[in-house]
Amino acid sequence: MAKANTNKGVLKNMKSEGKKAAKEAAYSPLMERLTRLGYGIKGMIYIVIGSLALRGAFGNSRTPADQLGAIAAISKLPYGHLILWVVLIGLISYSLWGLIRAFLDPFHKGTDMEGLVARAGFLVSAISYAFFVVPTYDLIQGTSSGSQTGNTQRMIGAVLSMPWGWAIVGVLGIAGIIAGFYQIYRAINSKFDQTFKPYAMTPEQLRIAKQAGRFGTIARGVVFSLVGFFLCLAAFYSNPRQAKTFDGALDFLAKQPYGLWLMGIIAIGLIAFGIYSLIGAAWFRLKR
Repeated sequence: MAKANTNKGVLKNMKSEGKKAAKEAAYSPLMERLTRLGYGIKGMIYIVIGSLALRGAFGNSRTPADQLGAIAAISKLPYGHLILWVVLIGLISYSLWGLIRAFLDPFHKGTDMEGLVARAGFLVSAISYAFFVVPTYDLIQGTSSGSQTGNTQRMIGAVLSMPWGWAIVGVLGIAGIIAGFYQIYRAINSKFDQTFKPYAMTPEQLRIAKQAGRFGTIARGVVFSLVGFFLCLAAFYSNPRQAKTFDGALDFLAKQPYGLWLMGIIAIGLIAFGIYSLIGAAWFRLKR
């Protein structure tokens, strides 16, 4: 009995020390720098997505207005090959930051329903950005595996071919819709200044950050909801071609009545979200 208690005590101490070491690594100066880089890369990608959508609306670009399209466009810039290595590190860093937010809870979201939803969103964010790591590396190596829409539809097709695959895709679609509406809710109700170090910013900088965050998060929420909706259609019809990425969602908006105006507003919103992320790279708080 005494030996069992001793073993439990050792395991408890090991678990405690492990958590302590994990937190120290997560909140280290190196992790903070990498996280800031991740925010910066995320911001750059969203600015490029919005710009590609606006250019595409006027027939000036055929590059898909989605994450991989944006990364491909970045690769064509001067020193694009070198920039892609920075993008790759930023994507990995932001994915790690998503895991930290989900499991270590530096923003104290807690374990009530709203907190768990927020932390689940952080986990989905981590997985989403990790999804772009391999295609970015392929671009660096010159072995790109195709468009984001094509990759997504192939993946959905593989899932649909599984037993109960339609249900899995349907759940993913519903999760996407919920994530989109949650972002819109968060944009309306959250205090965006809590994300930053207000003492390090001027009132004008803080005002711009809050406005860009609200507008951009609403725009991103709309696109997320549409992507989720198309996943639900793919599940309902058991047709992977129904699945769409950001580019397909924006194209859908453009084809609606007054669609170019609507798509333009959302595209500008995505640019605003990118600006918000760039501001976050400079002034966000690692924890509170």
